Amino acid sequence: MFRNFRANRCYIIAEIGGNFTSFDEARTLIDAAAGVGVDAVKLQTYKADTVASRKAVFDMENTGAVSQHELFQKYEIDLDLHKAVFDYAANRGLDWFSTPSHETDVDMLESLGVGAHKIGSDDAVNLPFLRYVARTGKPIVLSTGMCTMEEVRESVAAIRSEGVRQLILLHAVTSYPTHPEHVNLGAMQTMMREFPDLAVGYSDHTIGTTACICAAAMGARVLEKHFTWDKDAPGPDHILSADPQEMRAIVDAVRSFEVMRGDGSKRPAASESTTRINNRKSVVMARSAAAGEPLTAAHLAVKRPGYGIEPKHLQDVIGRRLRQTLQADDVLTWDALQ
Repeated sequence: MFRNFRANRCYIIAEIGGNFTSFDEARTLIDAAAGVGVDAVKLQTYKADTVASRKAVFDMENTGAVSQHELFQKYEIDLDLHKAVFDYAANRGLDWFSTPSHETDVDMLESLGVGAHKIGSDDAVNLPFLRYVARTGKPIVLSTGMCTMEEVRESVAAIRSEGVRQLILLHAVTSYPTHPEHVNLGAMQTMMREFPDLAVGYSDHTIGTTACICAAAMGARVLEKHFTWDKDAPGPDHILSADPQEMRAIVDAVRSFEVMRGDGSKRPAASESTTRINNRKSVVMARSAAAGEPLTAAHLAVKRPGYGIEPKHLQDVIGRRLRQTLQADDVLTWDALQ
């Protein structure tokens, strides 16, 4: 499924679920997402009647105190809209998948040929559901908001028990929006150490671009960020979504970082081939000396350029005799010594 997933490259997902209710709105988001260079778009697949009881309420900064059932009902999308959105995303060269919230959602996504499933943090410890999704055999992206490490271990074990080969873990904080003091990107690295064979990334609910860029620099293999065409649009998730300008900034920063990261081998850069000669220092003559004259410390200095005898050999030069007369600032080489 992950056609755009490549080794040593951060996979960037624009989460558009909950930020549209019509195909025109979805098309606007997909066009913008493709334009800023993300790898995938993701939806949310749910029915209000199966995701939340009428007793459930939201009481978060982005929603206020509202009925979860009523809010979900407003943003649920049907089979035909799913298909149209997925087809359009594929035509724009983007990977596409969704977050199901019930077994019937999984079945619908499977009927559309979805290539992967995302598990939201609300279902991260719903082991029967995790096993149901895993039995599709598709890759799974698991958000771990609200989880302890022991719960993550249990969830990973449940998914693996069904033979899933590709599992991606995302550190997340289920606060909308998430404030900087709660981001805890170090937990992402803790999961990397705990599960060295799995790709680990970050699902972001902060306002702005900093957390995603920092996560990439800390090793995130996957980034997920809510995406909108207008942060002031009506709906609870727009405020914490990246607009096209912000998402472009994330993509550009991450891709620049990937170039700058290099391969980790400590060696002179190709661009330093000339500066190694011109900008390093070597042993030079501090004053003139005649051929055959023994060199003393007073004859020698360490200056640029760097194509002469290396400074570490300065003491080895003292007492040696010159083959030829040298003047002040002449670069001393081994060939010049008897």
